[in-house]
Amino acid sequence: MADQTYDYDVLVIGAGPGGYVAAIRAAQLGLKTACAESRATLGGTCLNVGCIPSKALLHGSEFFEEAHDGTLAKFGVKMSGVELDLPALQAEKDKAVKELTGGIAFLFKKNKVDWLNGRATFVDARTVSIDGKAVTAKNIVIATGSSVTPLPGVEVDNVQGLIVDSTGGLALDRVPKHMVVIGGGVIGLELGSVWRRLGAKVTVVEFLDQLLPGMDGEVRKESAKLFKKQGMELRLSTKVTGATVKGKTVTLTLEPSSGGASESLEADCVLVSIGRRPNTEGLGLEALGLELNKRGQIETDDDFRTKIDGVWAIGDVIPGPMLAHKAEDEGIAVAENIAGQTGIVNHAVIPSVVYTMPEIAGVGLTEEDAKANGPIKVGKFPMTANSRAKTNREPDGFVKVIADAQTDRVVGVWIVASLAGTMIAEAALAMEFGATSEDIAYTCHAHPTHAEALKEAAMAVTGKPIHI
Repeated sequence: MADQTYDYDVLVIGAGPGGYVAAIRAAQLGLKTACAESRATLGGTCLNVGCIPSKALLHGSEFFEEAHDGTLAKFGVKMSGVELDLPALQAEKDKAVKELTGGIAFLFKKNKVDWLNGRATFVDARTVSIDGKAVTAKNIVIATGSSVTPLPGVEVDNVQGLIVDSTGGLALDRVPKHMVVIGGGVIGLELGSVWRRLGAKVTVVEFLDQLLPGMDGEVRKESAKLFKKQGMELRLSTKVTGATVKGKTVTLTLEPSSGGASESLEADCVLVSIGRRPNTEGLGLEALGLELNKRGQIETDDDFRTKIDGVWAIGDVIPGPMLAHKAEDEGIAVAENIAGQTGIVNHAVIPSVVYTMPEIAGVGLTEEDAKANGPIKVGKFPMTANSRAKTNREPDGFVKVIADAQTDRVVGVWIVASLAGTMIAEAALAMEFGATSEDIAYTCHAHPTHAEALKEAAMAVTGKPIHI
């Protein structure tokens, strides 16, 4: 039973992957729980306008390209007059989103979590106001996520669909002739690859000298090579200083990142994807005296407590990678900590995936960071030498295993392959158990599978892969 002096034991603010998971786990642990969410549907950015709809479009656009570019014909699937029905693709995406957001509403009912529909603002450390109504809780979890970082001088207008952010980029009602993606990170590359496959010319403008900041250096180089081969134009070390819209044309002003002569670039769609920032505005944190760090994040201890007693925080509003699965794990941990159990997240083993084709995935340290910590051994295996990748005609990419030279313990794994996102799970599990490269090398992997490439890369750490 809830403490009689409060409406709830736990109130979670935000029903994204971190918040809804925290609420369900808290309820499972016998705590009277509510979740405040201002959207009309549950699931946050990820389910509504992020990870989920983008995967539907990626999947559909891959089918279209395979039919259109002769890949299927090579395997004897002959067809003619292939055409794109964009409304049908968008409808299928919307259906997937509806099924999944509805699924969370069902889980809330099943676990007796109250959904308080509205925007929550702190009155004090035990009280929030939701659309003017006061609700009290013994513990309040901030799980408000993040939103798109705006780019000064480039005004997003998703309704018009000429300058869009990721939300607008998922909902276009036409295939652009020329799309310029500002930002060579995960979201820009995923959405850019969708529209390129559907027929747009795509130019990626990135401020840094390489794509995919934060990823392993070799992976970043390989990715750039593959995207270029697929027909994406890459403008690296370049910044966008402004945009003007005239009719249906956007003219961007570009200049070298280090400064220099400016030039203009025309497009009929511009996607702004330069990152995300924590959603803390309008939460009333000043009523608590809770300050943000210089990146606008809420600082917590290892248990996800803020410095205000009874107030906790997880997910994109706290430091660490802005990833749905990181928020989910923190959601489970924070609920267990509130219930007096021990909830832990191993932040050293959080995989990240880019769902382009091929996929790009990594877990643990990059080779650069691992080297800085001391001597390492690196094993690599190319997907061209993997029998399943070869028969599927998916030869691009490689697997790289990085191990500590003294202990042989695996400290990082990086994969570029058609199934990298699924393959990285084995690497994460191995690292969670403290595996050595030898442990992976001597684990029997089914043949023929893409996963064998990880075994071979692990064998290569000690210089003995079989198939190269």
